[in-house]
Amino acid sequence: MPHDSEDCPSIIRTERGLTIAGTRITLYDVMDYLVGDWLPTLIRDRLNLTDRQVADALNYIEANRAEVEAEYQQVLREAEETRQYWEERNRERIAQIAATPPKPGQEAIRAKLQAHKAQRE
Repeated sequence: MPHDSEDCPSIIRTERGLTIAGTRITLYDVMDYLVGDWLPTLIRDRLNLTDRQVADALNYIEANRAEVEAEYQQVLREAEETRQYWEERNRERIAQIAATPPKPGQEAIRAKLQAHKAQRE
């Protein structure tokens, strides 16, 4: 049985999209954690929500799966386009910063950072 905003008043549509009422948290934020297989209690704690807010969000997502999934995919596409835009726009500046010689006295900290980066790779 589909839910609309009257059935589930804790989920509202704002200029940001489907949002948990009284918060700035969108259902797309919740979807990020669901895709990562987070438990509802962890989502609640991470987003500082009540049990009721999480339950309402999950119920709304389940009842309107196709609509929410389509909007979520659009949000992901727009976020990727924005990331690519800024990466391209800042590419020269990032290269310029990387080519700048280190400030005197920072050799030890730079070596530690490089070692940490190498360890992660």
